[in-house]
Amino acid sequence: MASHALILLQIIVLSSLAATAFSLSPYYYKNICPQALPTIKTLVEAAVYKERRMGASLLRLHFHDCFVNGCDASVLLDPSPTIDSEKGALANQNSARGFEVIDEIKAEVDKICGRPVVSCADILAVAARDSVVALGGPSWKVRLGRRDSTTASRTQANIDIPSPLMDLPALINNFRNQGLNQRDLVALSGGHTIGFAQCLAFRGRIYNATNIDPSFAKERRATCPRTGGDTTLAPLDSTAARFDTAYFNSLVKQRGLLTSDQALFSGGSTDNLVNTYRLYPQVFRKDFAHSMIKMGNIKSLTGNQGQIRVNCRRVNN
Repeated sequence: MASHALILLQIIVLSSLAATAFSLSPYYYKNICPQALPTIKTLVEAAVYKERRMGASLLRLHFHDCFVNGCDASVLLDPSPTIDSEKGALANQNSARGFEVIDEIKAEVDKICGRPVVSCADILAVAARDSVVALGGPSWKVRLGRRDSTTASRTQANIDIPSPLMDLPALINNFRNQGLNQRDLVALSGGHTIGFAQCLAFRGRIYNATNIDPSFAKERRATCPRTGGDTTLAPLDSTAARFDTAYFNSLVKQRGLLTSDQALFSGGSTDNLVNTYRLYPQVFRKDFAHSMIKMGNIKSLTGNQGQIRVNCRRVNN
């Protein structure tokens, strides 16, 4: 009996050590390649300086990656006979961008480190953080040590990436499926304080919605006709190149661009959070950082799972 108990205790201890060994850590590259993170930061800052919109694009890539089978860089894989690329999903096709920036970062980091030791999934996570900081947003310690997937799923991307047409119950359920709560939903949606959306994504709202400021609808209709112009861009809030709380102010004024944006302030359970973030920017910044860390932990591959890709667009041979 004592022997059985001892064996059970050893199994528990070994399992605990294994979980600890393969858990994500902000210091994962401290000894492996200490120049990795500064290199990513420098290149992200250069890309955002060249085009402010790129910051929002890199943040969005990380978000769309994590929501489909976890943060494993599957969003970066090109189509092939064995890869059903997520780039062809409804939320990504002719919309997801920043792939060339990730390629540039990967090449430079591998050069600095002397070999491929930094995963594409970790590059996406760090680039998202550095993009937010470059546009005036909060910083956070990105937990690292992710591995890259060897598969992708366009079908799963079409299911799991939240649609701009979702109402509040659908959004809450979508985030719950990822282990995220309503506070995470509102905080992460606040990422729409930077960037743009295509006419196709908000046409229905500006022509059909009743919970929209008429002058705002008229303004948006000027560049988004009932037919045509699907890819014409409009800012998600009035300060699309600056990370601030203008997004939440716009929701209170019924000037949310997307149906899914305005759903957060529509007489439902998230109204109070919108008001809190609008009135207390530091609370929003803190919660956003917390929720980004939480999202970055979704189903991460670690240890011997997956691989470290040599080329972020292709699975290693």
